[in-house]
Amino acid sequence: MTPTELKAWTFEVAVRVVKFVEVLPHEPRSWVLGKQLLRSGTSVGAQYRAACRAQSARDFISKMKKMEEEADESVLWLALLRATGLSESLAKESERLESEYDRLTAIAVSSSKTAERRAARAAKH
Repeated sequence: MTPTELKAWTFEVAVRVVKFVEVLPHEPRSWVLGKQLLRSGTSVGAQYRAACRAQSARDFISKMKKMEEEADESVLWLALLRATGLSESLAKESERLESEYDRLTAIAVSSSKTAERRAARAAKH
């Protein structure tokens, strides 16, 4: 996946999260969990964009690890929303979003590990 494709994907997932949060039930549980999901879910794309502008390998790795944290946190909020009771249609969308964030977490982990290996090799030379 190219950086441009990943930027587009993280943007699309963020838009889906915004729309998902907008239709959550109007109750305290949904407000609190939805706000947390909105923050972490939209941060994934922002962290990736920041990583693309990183000033060094160390900076890139740091930003990718932050992307990983935000994507993984989004999985938690989605699972909590589902576990505490969502309509069937919202539960299905939360599962789809959770799968997307699991994949984004894996990409962030892989990218940061690859960058760490490259930085270590470069330091040896």
